[in-house]
Amino acid sequence: MKKTLVPRSAMAATLAAVLAAGCASVAVSNDAIEQNTATSLGLQKGTFTIQDRVDDGIKASYSVQTNAGKKYSCYVTGTVSVVGRVVSDPICTDASGKPPKQAGGASGATCNALLKAAGKCQ
Repeated sequence: MKKTLVPRSAMAATLAAVLAAGCASVAVSNDAIEQNTATSLGLQKGTFTIQDRVDDGIKASYSVQTNAGKKYSCYVTGTVSVVGRVVSDPICTDASGKPPKQAGGASGATCNALLKAAGKCQ
């Protein structure tokens, strides 16, 4: 019987990737949260702060406070794989529990019954 030896560096790298794959604290950087939140809420980076981040498995929950005083509760999921870090778009609700108007929402000219029912009309 022939034994095959795996180099320690390859074994350590594989173990690190497996351990990090399910951890939002590793997969989801603060910069990724800030960039994805800015895009999702239609805000400029630097016009809001990320607070109270809690990592739980692949989910990172956090609060957003805009410079204008609006507050949102958000979460993203993230993993690390052989293709790199993957971070989801944020899911956010405002303080009243309503989903925020997304960037590029429907205007009055393109608003229809379906968009009204979904709360996407301005």
